[in-house]
Parts: sequence; structure tokens; C-alpha cells
Amino acid sequence: MLQTLFVKDFAIVGEAEIGFAQGLTVITGETGAGKSLLVDCLLLLSGQRTDAGVVRHGCERAELIAEFDLADAPAASAWLREEAFDDDDACTLRRVIRAEGASRAWINGRPATLAQMQALAERLIEIHGQHEHQALLEKRHQLALLDAFGGHAALLQPLATLAERWRALDARVRALHGEHDHAERIALLAHQVEELDRHALEPAEIAALDERYKRLSNAGQLIQGTHALAELFDGDGEFTLLRLTHRAQSELARLAHSDPQLAAIGEVLAAASAQLDEANAALTCYRDALDLDPDKLAEAEAQIGKLHELSRKHRRPVTELKSHAQTLRDELDSLRGAGETLVKLERERGGVAVDYSKAAAALSVARQSAAARLSSGVGALMAELGMSGGSFQAAIEPNEKNTPDAHGNERVEFLVAANPGQPARALRKVASGGELSRIGLAIEVAALGREDASADAVATMVFDEVDTGIGGAVAEVVGQKLRRLGKHRQVLCVTHLAQVAAQGHQHLRMAKSHDDKTTHTRVESLDGNARRDEIARMLGGIEITQATLAHAASMLKSVKP
Repeated sequence: MLQTLFVKDFAIVGEAEIGFAQGLTVITGETGAGKSLLVDCLLLLSGQRTDAGVVRHGCERAELIAEFDLADAPAASAWLREEAFDDDDACTLRRVIRAEGASRAWINGRPATLAQMQALAERLIEIHGQHEHQALLEKRHQLALLDAFGGHAALLQPLATLAERWRALDARVRALHGEHDHAERIALLAHQVEELDRHALEPAEIAALDERYKRLSNAGQLIQGTHALAELFDGDGEFTLLRLTHRAQSELARLAHSDPQLAAIGEVLAAASAQLDEANAALTCYRDALDLDPDKLAEAEAQIGKLHELSRKHRRPVTELKSHAQTLRDELDSLRGAGETLVKLERERGGVAVDYSKAAAALSVARQSAAARLSSGVGALMAELGMSGGSFQAAIEPNEKNTPDAHGNERVEFLVAANPGQPARALRKVASGGELSRIGLAIEVAALGREDASADAVATMVFDEVDTGIGGAVAEVVGQKLRRLGKHRQVLCVTHLAQVAAQGHQHLRMAKSHDDKTTHTRVESLDGNARRDEIARMLGGIEITQATLAHAASMLKSVKP
């Protein structure tokens, strides 16, 4: 339920904070006073696009804030939780439009997109206007309204589940059928797997191959270098490392007889000599193992070349070829077993299709019954709402899709003949703004005939000049219907008719004033004599007489609780 609406520097409204109550709230005022500005504010807070023209002249920005009580809006509460906008039980929509045209929006203090504002507003408020936000014209909304009227939620849920299951199975079947011949794909995969198994290496094996190739390709340089090192270690010359080390050991041993402190140095030199012996032995082994073998070098080059060829072919690093082979092997095994899998999936898909058909048939029967009841109820109310002789029909049409659909096997189109003798045509093609608002009201009132009196989950409804083009007794009936609707949900109605205004549980007046420079609009909450005087103004002409005041008082007194 809408609790408060704060408006600042919007159109001709300087600043206003309006509190709203449960039931029917009527909004009145003289022509041009800005009665519909409150509706415009709610539209913008519902995600409608706008421009800088809505900012009050001379101001930097317009600001709109609406606060809702979520006690009667479980769908909105669920949406807030899913989108991480929840803040206990609070729901605040805020929007700022700047004079240069930029616009920003917030939900519970967190930045939001207009699409998110619209998604949330659809669960909070429904606006029936003459020009904007007329979801009643959309076939999708009409079908949802019919299902809500008929109470089909228990039939729709399993239908949606079956449709989703069928689509998933169908996608797997089509994937297995594919666009190419399975035999060709199997042959290609078998060749690729065999080739990769023969040539692909593990990362450690690739590193070893690189080392072997580097050694073979530099064998000549390595043989020459190690031979020179061997001469340096223990060659024929007098000053090799080993001869010099042994000579130094002998001299230290001789000197150590004169000074024992030199014995420690001799030990270090002995250790160095042992390490030089080990290094010489290892170098000898390495040199003896070196082999100038062109065949082995060519073999290593060919193996490396094949790895790079496979890397280019499969668009994978050489280190990932082994794991890629396993991926291809898994696909190959899957395709080789695809025939059996395909038969199983097609059988399962057929079973789901049968279950879907049964569920859809049950929904179709329920929709036919609900469509007849809705058509009858709205048609009867149309006459009471000033469209005598008109007719309304919720026409069931077959769904153009020939596959399971979450919304069932049919669509609905609301057909209306506003005047007697005219053929019924689509509501979106024939209804004027005022007629559309009254038909929307008729549908909402007809929905109250359900036992739970809550065919629509939206708790707040707004009617913008639903009484356009009517008067007299019809206007009074419209007011009575709105008041009856207000017993079940919050209703806001912009009206210029006293008969409608008198039915309100709450009465707001838009009043306009001027000074030398600007025009101001303020919002006043009326009760007692102030409300009587406003009803009298709406009834009377230039001069408000005692008779007019008495008539207004009588109208207010005659309103049924």
C-alpha cells in the first residue's frame, strides 16, 4: 500500500508531502490545477522515461519519493529479496530528474535502473490512465488477468515445469542429431584421438624432449668444450688442476710439521682435491656419453615439429594436447553411444509431451469457463458504467506455437463493442481513453466476484479520470464501484465529478495559486465542511448557493459505508 508521496520542484508543484490511507482516495481540483500530476509522479516512479520538461521552471532538479507498506504486497517483497534490494519491510522508491535531462533512480537507497523500477512497480501499483501505462491493451497482460480471475495458479505451475522439462529434453535431442552426419564426426574424432595418442606428450615429457634436442643440436660444441675442460683438469701439461692441487697438499703437509696450525688448511685443500676428482670423473662420463648422431637429432626435430603441427591444428598449447585428447575421446564415446541415448531421450520427451497435453487441456477447460464468467460480468458492468448496449468478450485463441509453452495452448484477446450494433473488435483498436479506464474498472470489479476477492496481487490501483465522458447516475455508479473496490485494496482516483468524489474514504484537493512571477500548486487533505465545499464547487457554477451546499452535504451523507 502506498503510504506517502513526496514531490519537490515537479512541474508546478513546489514541495508537497502527501499521506495516503487504505480505501478509496479521490483527488479533485479545478481544471489546470494539476490533478493528474500525482499520477505522473507515480508513473515516473514506476520506471517511465521522461525529459527535463518536468522540472519546475528555474529549479535544478525535480525529486520524487514514494514509500510503500509491503504487508499486502508479498510479490514485491519476494522481488526485493531476489534482487538484493530488501531492507526489512521497507520499500522506498526515489527518482531525481535534473534540468539538463539526466535522471537517476534508487530503491531502498540503492541505485537502480529504470527496468528494475518498472519490475518492482508492476508488483506494487497498477495505473489505469487514458494515455500511458495501459497494460490492459497487451495480450500477455490480458492472459495473466484471465488466469488471475480464474484462479489458475495451481494449473499453471505444473504446466510451466513440464514445458521447461520438454524444452531441455528437446535441446539435448537436437544436439545429438546435430547438423552433420554422426559417422563423419566419429571418423574424424577417431583419427584425431589416435594421432594425439601417438604424438602428444605430458608436460614433463615435453621438457625432457626439449633438453635432448638442445643437447643433440649442440653436441659438437659440447664435445669440444668438455675435451678442453678435461685437459685443464688432468691433461698432459705440468700445471693441471689436479697436479697443482696434489703439489699444494704435499707442501702443506711438510710445513705442518713445523706449525700444526697449517693442518686445518690442509684438510680444506684435501676436500677440494676430492671434489676436483669427482668433477673430473663426472666430466669424463659426460664426455664419453656425448654422441654426434644426426639420426637422433633428426628424430627429435621431427617429434618437436609434429607437436607444433598438432598445436596449430587443435589451437592448443603443446602442453595441453594430452588433456585435449581425453576431451575428444569423451566426445567420441558419447557419439558412439548416441544412438541408444537418443532413443531414451526421445522416449522421455514423448512422455513429457503427453503429460503436458493433459495439463494444458485441463487449463484450457478452466480458461473457457473463466472467460465466459469474465465476459458476462464485465458486459453487465459496462452498462452500469455508461456503455449501455456495448459488449465485452474474452476471446480464447489457439497458441501459434506447436510446442509446449509455459502459458498453455491458447492466448486471449479482449474484444469490445462500445456501442450497440457494432461488431466486437480488439480492445486496443476501438476503446477511447475514458472507455478503456472504465473497462479496466469493470474487470477489476468483476474480479471481486471471486471468493478470495484478490484476483490481482497488486495492492494499489490508480484510475486517472475514469469518469471522462459520463455524468449523472452513471457517475454515481462509477463512484460506488470504486468505493467497493477500495474495500479490498487501496484505490486512488483522479476525478472531476462530484458523484465520484463523494464516494471517497479520503479526499485530496489540488489547489493552484499565482503571484507576480510563478504559479504554485499545493495538495490539501479535506474533511468536514472543507470537503462539503469542494463537492459543492464541483456541482455548482460560478456562485455556490446554500442549495448547492445542502446538495453536497446530502451526497456525502448518503454514501454507503
